[in-house]
Amino acid sequence: MTALDLSSPVAVVGTGTMGQGIAQVALVAGHPVRLYDAAPGRARQAADAIGARLDRLVEKDRLTGAERDAARARLTAAETLDGLAGCALVVEAVVERLDVKQELFRALEDVVGDDCLLATNTSSLSVTAVGGALRVPGRFVGLHFFNPAPLLPLVEVVSGFATDAASATRAYETARAWGKTPVNCADTPGFVVNRIARPFYAEALAVYEDRGADPATVDAVLRESGGFRMGAFELTDLIGQDVNESVTHSVWQAFFQDVRFTPSLAQRRLVESGRLGRKSGQGWYDYRDGAGRPEPHTAGPAEAPAYVVVEGDLGPAAELVALIREAGVEVRPEDGYGVGRLVLPGGGTLCLTDGEPPVSKDLVHFDLALDYRAATRIALSASRRVRPGLLSEATGLFQALGKKVSVIGDVPGMIVARTVARIIDLAFDAVAKGVAAPEDVDTAMRLGVNYPLGPFAWSRRLGDTWAYYLLANVHEWEPSGRCVPSLALHRHAEAAEDREGTPS
Repeated sequence: MTALDLSSPVAVVGTGTMGQGIAQVALVAGHPVRLYDAAPGRARQAADAIGARLDRLVEKDRLTGAERDAARARLTAAETLDGLAGCALVVEAVVERLDVKQELFRALEDVVGDDCLLATNTSSLSVTAVGGALRVPGRFVGLHFFNPAPLLPLVEVVSGFATDAASATRAYETARAWGKTPVNCADTPGFVVNRIARPFYAEALAVYEDRGADPATVDAVLRESGGFRMGAFELTDLIGQDVNESVTHSVWQAFFQDVRFTPSLAQRRLVESGRLGRKSGQGWYDYRDGAGRPEPHTAGPAEAPAYVVVEGDLGPAAELVALIREAGVEVRPEDGYGVGRLVLPGGGTLCLTDGEPPVSKDLVHFDLALDYRAATRIALSASRRVRPGLLSEATGLFQALGKKVSVIGDVPGMIVARTVARIIDLAFDAVAKGVAAPEDVDTAMRLGVNYPLGPFAWSRRLGDTWAYYLLANVHEWEPSGRCVPSLALHRHAEAAEDREGTPS
């Protein structure tokens, strides 16, 4: 089954921001496009708005004047649903209410032919439920674009329980012909991106609620150490706290209140207070005129140790050894077994977090970094009874490497490590349940939410057992169930140990 022919008319129902964006994508690809909105005059206004955006594309040399004029000639506003007769594809982008969508598609079936592909852009409702009442449910599919649709490349092609394989393939190939990067997925709460992305927000909120770090510090560590484009607090302010919380709540309810997706009480209070983020002027940060941006916690200058003793294999942090040498700090290697560690002159130990809190007075944990050479900030964590001077030695070491240092509370798994481990876990769980293929998951998370690596690429880089054991340790100290490793991740770690001959 191939993509729709460019001569085939495409209809978009619902002319808000998303509907207009989808219409523009189909229009620029070369299709005749018909717009319909239940509100009188709204479709005509949307057509005018799309025309203005085409003008801006010409100004930016992304379209020629002739291409713009041809596209405008292919764009029409339909006054009634009957005006969509003869369309080969109808994409719905109306309000996120199941009853409204079901009623719309039942009405559309009386207008379009049985060979017309019907698609919903829903991000939170079940594709199966929306299409369940149709006379021909096999031609119904989810086409989840990301906002703004003309700019973001990802489209999740969602097959409902009754969707025919041929319909899903045609939708996939059509999205690809429009210049998008489609991924196939099954109809599951949150699909791929909104399901697997929940820990990015949840773990940041959990660290905040546990008084481990303030929002500015969490965001700085996620950006400058984790390699994420934005921190969780600033990103939810951009999305809208009400929107982000609504998606979290929807996924949580759809999974029968699975503790792994539990919403945050702190975010609920923020929404109740009307602090919705950038759009309301206040969220986690203050965006009003004259408001200052809070600074992340950054430790003051500390003296670097004269030497460090490296024991064992530092695993994901192995690059630190070369960086320490380059900084002029003497490295004294010693044989060691098990988890690698750095021993400081004062006798204290510096280790990459393993999911346990640093309870010993002689131990400081440091957080995971996407790339220790490129990272500009490192988080440290120690118990409240840490031996005097040890935290200063650890701080001075990382400052000697050119890193800013943020000291956070004794949080099991810290910030970046527990976030990445939980994302990896949900990705393995989703693949094991048939939601999507691993390569589609990685593509979706890179393109849909700009993650620096897909979860499976991250797992390969960190080691096949890393996420499992980190989460198991976090769960031992925080036995709420949120961080229990999935059966899929357990099986993956067990298989890796069998291959390597490591006793499980």
